[in-house]
Amino acid sequence: MFLMTRINVKLDVIESMLFFWKATNEREKVGEAYMVGITDYDVMKHLYQDDFDAEAAREVLSAISNREILNTTSKKSRKFWNNNMWMMEDLEYTDMMVAPLKQLNLDDVAEELTASGAPETIEVHFIPGHHDVYYKDENKVIINFFRVKPDLMDDSIVTIEDQPLKDYVADRIKELI
Repeated sequence: MFLMTRINVKLDVIESMLFFWKATNEREKVGEAYMVGITDYDVMKHLYQDDFDAEAAREVLSAISNREILNTTSKKSRKFWNNNMWMMEDLEYTDMMVAPLKQLNLDDVAEELTASGAPETIEVHFIPGHHDVYYKDENKVIINFFRVKPDLMDDSIVTIEDQPLKDYVADRIKELI
């Protein structure tokens, strides 16, 4: 007998970032502890390498929150800064990016995977990335939120890398098996 595979879409980091983007956009002060909390999420570790670590991510968020010039030569830090600033430029578009993630139903994908011996639980996380589109880690798929592209003319169309959102996520999940 097969155990039913469950796919959980985890938006913890993005929910934290939504607060950060909206508060910062409204010129509210976001505390350093809050920013450290964001950079300390376990799935954020996939962003961190020699030239971009949790401290670099915190520095970027701090510079944005404090309206300071980012002083770094790191391309990943600059990309992370640019991506986050882009979210604050048009919060309506940001909301258009988040809404389909909150409604993402992968039950049919889970049902298909159950018969293939997939893990009992698979997690799909969305994080604010800098370069890579996605990462895999055991039973987790971690996707760069900044790659989610809603269509401005038709809000039912959302893609990642020119592939429909659900298909893209399903394909990344299947790579775990």
